[in-house]
Amino acid sequence: MTNRDILIWLNSISGIGNKTINKLYNYFENLTDLWNLSNNDIMKLSFLKSNVKNNIIKFKNSIYYDDIINKANNNNIKIITILDNEYPLKLKNIYDPPNVLYCKGNIKLLNKLSIAVVGSRKATYYGKWVAEKLSKELCEYSICIVSGMALGIDAIAHKAAIDKNGSTIAVLGSGVDKAYPKTNTMLYDNICEKGLVISEFPIGMKPVAGNFPLRNRIISGLSSGILVIEAKETSGSLITAYHALDQGKDVFAVPGNINSIYSKGTNLLIKDGAKIITCVEDILEEIIEINSISKSKKVNYDNLSDKEITVLKSVENGPIHSDMIAYNTEINIIELTSILTILEMKNKIKALPGKIFTVVN
Repeated sequence: MTNRDILIWLNSISGIGNKTINKLYNYFENLTDLWNLSNNDIMKLSFLKSNVKNNIIKFKNSIYYDDIINKANNNNIKIITILDNEYPLKLKNIYDPPNVLYCKGNIKLLNKLSIAVVGSRKATYYGKWVAEKLSKELCEYSICIVSGMALGIDAIAHKAAIDKNGSTIAVLGSGVDKAYPKTNTMLYDNICEKGLVISEFPIGMKPVAGNFPLRNRIISGLSSGILVIEAKETSGSLITAYHALDQGKDVFAVPGNINSIYSKGTNLLIKDGAKIITCVEDILEEIIEINSISKSKKVNYDNLSDKEITVLKSVENGPIHSDMIAYNTEINIIELTSILTILEMKNKIKALPGKIFTVVN
């Protein structure tokens, strides 16, 4: 048994969470020392509760551990620990990072530029429309949509990403081996196939109420910013937003009807300093990584006219609106429209929603 094995083993035992694992990590120089400890010595660990010590003794055997690994393999679940190279750096930097992640799907998405989209389970027609619109537009910029696969805004955001052939990550408050809620089974299957489902909770874990506030720190931790679309004044979405603030992330909120209980949370966030979002560009201009990605792209200027090169260089600093390109290049809008069309035909640039242009990868 290695330290990695011990982390997986401990994480699967009832009554042992992140905090208990961290206590054990601090107590032992090497976690494998716990595995080799006698039952009497385990019972002497004063910082552990009696039920935890009893469970450690009960499940301290290789048959139990092998069963965890077999369940993971049989369900196509990848287990990543904080000791592994695949563990996302952005989660290591949050408060109380999960020691173990259970993943079903494309684990490469863990390191993709992401925005969390969260909101009310009982979304209004307006909220549903906004969630679908903004999620699809974010996917146009190759931004991954992260959410919690709950009913309402979460599910709509995931589905919009899949419909747009974009990427999405669902963070569950239960084991990744089953869909929760059951009504989202088809969505769960689609995310497993085309995106990624993750959880810090072991295989078979039921959706206990206390798990959901915990998983919210992972939703915000994986994301460069949090977009809240409709939320009550006391809701899980606000917990996610406040996790984001603690983590130094941007918080975005869509304003809503002041008479609607589903807008009280978002309007409160705006009063507290969250950025008002009325279009996708409001989000993009706050994300430094977008500009960094654009500037790092190598562009070939062969077979281009002088004006085409001038326009292309302006787009390199984007994504950028056509009006700003016209301002930067001093080319009149009629001629500029023609040049932009030619550059699109030459596969040098790509038009995005809202007259935004970016260079082609």
